[in-house]
Amino acid sequence: MAVELPLDDLINLWPNEFRGARVGALLHPASVSSQLEHASGILERLNGDLFQLRALFGPQHGFLGQTQDNMIEWKSYEHPRLGIPVYSLYGEHREPSSAMLGDLDVLLVDLQDIGTRYYTFVWTLYLCMRACAKSGAHVVVLDRPNPINAVTIEGPPIEKGYESFVGMHPIPVRHGKTIGELAAQERAMWFDETDLPWVMPSPNMPTLDTATVYPGMCLLEATNISEGRGTTRPFEIFGAPFIDAETLCRELNNAKLPGVFFRETYFQPTFQKFAGQLCGGGQLHVLDRDIFRPFQTGIEIIRCIRKLYPGSFAWKQPPYEYEYEKLPIQILLGGPAEDWFGD
Repeated sequence: MAVELPLDDLINLWPNEFRGARVGALLHPASVSSQLEHASGILERLNGDLFQLRALFGPQHGFLGQTQDNMIEWKSYEHPRLGIPVYSLYGEHREPSSAMLGDLDVLLVDLQDIGTRYYTFVWTLYLCMRACAKSGAHVVVLDRPNPINAVTIEGPPIEKGYESFVGMHPIPVRHGKTIGELAAQERAMWFDETDLPWVMPSPNMPTLDTATVYPGMCLLEATNISEGRGTTRPFEIFGAPFIDAETLCRELNNAKLPGVFFRETYFQPTFQKFAGQLCGGGQLHVLDRDIFRPFQTGIEIIRCIRKLYPGSFAWKQPPYEYEYEKLPIQILLGGPAEDWFGD
């Protein structure tokens, strides 16, 4: 089923009341049309006739997707061809300042989300909407499919007091929404059923398979277990030097989690946790994505590793995504870790 994106027909969909408006656009590398043309090129063509393009903005990982890891800031700069500012909304200014919005009537947002609460793009959108409400600017959101379908919901909402940049409101981990929630969006589809090309929305989200497992496997960021960063299959591969791959995968497969098989694997990350060290662990093979529950799977992986290697497993310490007090596992879960893992 071919899906047409709002970006594909922006010239006809652009609201009449915003013709000639001063516009900024929040984009990233996956902000492309169904023909793989980046939104900045489309906006440049329409500039002057439909609106006045005054600024560009980028979320975590950069407008160009150039920053690899969490909490690596990128700085605002001037677009070399357009001669307009490209503002960073990660780091010092995760919410656009009044100065950034002062010359704008409209902020257009076109971001590919992946349907998981801890993926920060939806919170960048929220902060932009909050800032625009203060400045008087309008917000236009171009919707995109939720790549892991906009129906299935899994995981807990945020508890009061555990809000952070990976969860600012009480929505589930796998939230079952598109970024725009337009009525014309087909909610039950997976991304590969849309006939749209996949473009990495961030450096460690190379495929739809990655997005499928991410709602659970992101939890490993809060541990000393490699979540596969620095490999060709981030979030699908996991492990550590102290893990016996055969033992771990046998235990996990015995748990009979729905829709998934764990294959023992060995890898040497090129960067991040255990860079250059031989790790034993597993690779998730999703056998039936409609019954697979990624959050439940991520919880069970951590429980199993803690049981098998209590003297080696450790929780990652702060800071994490600009939270300096609570443990990363607490802000990812949106509540006390004891509720899920005991002491």
